[in-house]
Amino acid sequence: MKILVTGADGFIGSHLTEELIRQGYDVKAFVYYNSFNSWGWLDTSPENIKKELEVFAGDIRDPHGVKEAMKGCDVVLHLASLIAIPYSYHSPYTYVDTNIKGTLNVLQAARELDIQKVVHTSTSEVYGTAQCVPIDENHPLQGQSPYSASKIGADQMAIAFYRSFETPVAIIRPFNTYGPRQSARAIIPTIITQIASGKRKIKLGSLHPTRDFNYIKDTVNGFISVMNHDQSIGEVINIGSNFEVSIGETAKLIAEVMGVDFEIETDDVRIRPEKSEVERLWADNQKAMRLLGWEPAYGGKDGFKRGLKETVEWFTNENNLSKYKADVYNI
Repeated sequence: MKILVTGADGFIGSHLTEELIRQGYDVKAFVYYNSFNSWGWLDTSPENIKKELEVFAGDIRDPHGVKEAMKGCDVVLHLASLIAIPYSYHSPYTYVDTNIKGTLNVLQAARELDIQKVVHTSTSEVYGTAQCVPIDENHPLQGQSPYSASKIGADQMAIAFYRSFETPVAIIRPFNTYGPRQSARAIIPTIITQIASGKRKIKLGSLHPTRDFNYIKDTVNGFISVMNHDQSIGEVINIGSNFEVSIGETAKLIAEVMGVDFEIETDDVRIRPEKSEVERLWADNQKAMRLLGWEPAYGGKDGFKRGLKETVEWFTNENNLSKYKADVYNI
């Protein structure tokens, strides 16, 4: 089975690509074309992984390039998207272009090429602030940011292709994934990189919202489980830890793991518009357990602390930390 991973150069995509190769799959990595000939995080992959990789440099917004990349593949794991919420306030058009139209390009090519399965990546942000907890897949969708609205649009396009053309699509909906290589625009790397750079006054936004953090290894295993189970076709499946924790408590746990004390300083630029802030996320993961037999290895508070420890170990490595700009707020 040959698998195309779009967004293979990113945080989740690079971990997923590496694990697929470790498990013996034939993988083609779709990376974002750039003049530096960079494969993103795949540039840091072990040599034995890179030797097994076929790399296609392109742009998910280009229907011709997407179709070319998909030729000869059996399965597409579609992760390519713009994901930063603050940047979606700044440039909403690009989110529609990349997330909705890019997904349409994948779906249309899958239909024309008779691809066996497309796993489309959603996000817990489509739920908005929880109306009931834990959040199952029937929870109402709420576009509280241009990013979440674009992902709702992409999800609905995927569902429409399944219902209209019987395109074999499964939708994976990961909650807040964290771990090595994550962008510093996310809360956990923001805290860790500031502390690791020697700061003891940490700039953060709102501390009261809660999140359901999912360690990268659990998210990757979720993708592979969705890919390998026929029961996932036509379904939306949450991948989450079923553990709710506030941003403030997360900061305290990171301080505990890193063995430091620090003060938190509110930085207004990091605070979302009031009606756009997602106040509460908490995943119901029963459907994933029932259909896929998937469950988080890093669930609960103890699992979260284990995941944070592994994440801290990676970020505090000087070679890794040097890739981040702790002094600059990354939208």
